[in-house]
Amino acid sequence: MFLDYFALALLFFVGLVLFYGIIAIHDIPYEIAKKRNHPHQDAIHVTGWVSLFTLHVIWPFLWIWATLYREDRGWGFKQLQEHEQALEVKVASLENEVASLREQVAKLSGES
Repeated sequence: MFLDYFALALLFFVGLVLFYGIIAIHDIPYEIAKKRNHPHQDAIHVTGWVSLFTLHVIWPFLWIWATLYREDRGWGFKQLQEHEQALEVKVASLENEVASLREQVAKLSGES
């Protein structure tokens, strides 16, 4: 008789631990977003709750979404834009240099 009650209590305990464990795990991306001061932390939190109903299929994407943003560098696209602008300046200077070299070649070929 004692073992029956013990098994029942153990079953309830394991069920509760699993239930609260899953809820705690689903909140990890939100905690990451909150720590990084993510601009979409509320959306990540709500989507974490939605992922409970989708059996955590979208949870890895939430993890990625939460870890992509960092407060010190944002999404990382600003550095790419600055790099692209620097390349555009270099290309424009190279085009000017090529044009001047063509003029010099045309002068030299016209003199001989």
